[in-house]
Amino acid sequence: MSPIVGVLALQGASREHTDALGKLGTTVRQVRLPKDLDGLDGIVIPGGESTTISMLLESSKTFEPLSELLADGLPVLGTCAGMILLAKEVLDGRSDQRSFARIDIAVRRNAFGRQIASFETDLHIKDLEDPFPGVFIRAPGAQILNPSVEILASVKRDTGEETPVFCRQENVMVTSFHPELTDDLRLHQMFLERL
Repeated sequence: MSPIVGVLALQGASREHTDALGKLGTTVRQVRLPKDLDGLDGIVIPGGESTTISMLLESSKTFEPLSELLADGLPVLGTCAGMILLAKEVLDGRSDQRSFARIDIAVRRNAFGRQIASFETDLHIKDLEDPFPGVFIRAPGAQILNPSVEILASVKRDTGEETPVFCRQENVMVTSFHPELTDDLRLHQMFLERL
């Protein structure tokens, strides 16, 4: 029996994640309300606008039950805005923006620039033999707060500094980039292997 993976479908690239997971033979459920969380083996929090997603989680009364499941160990993949929502600290977030604080990183929104500064680059991801196509759109950047956070990929900035863009801590995986906007299913497969 295939695992049941939820995709938070309040705003953002939920359809693309749903399609990618479906191609891998996973049973996928779109999550919009607390009842949609029942029986999940994992969840994906997609990209979009982190402040908007945070407010929609509150208004749909989904934030608290999802927070409890994540605290109890529900495996999660957060991409772009999902990374922001899972980070322990949001360095430039709004005061009314909440996060689940499930991974010991600090994030800066739009760390690589605004929409016009979006870019694509090949990423060398730990445990993957060939490069992965990284699509960065208003992407956050991570700072590691705890050595137990594993950096799976980084991007070298113009300053020469390496910025983590794919991190894992226990059952939490987060990316600055959008794996769902490529035809490469390896990152989604990596997530499913941890369920």
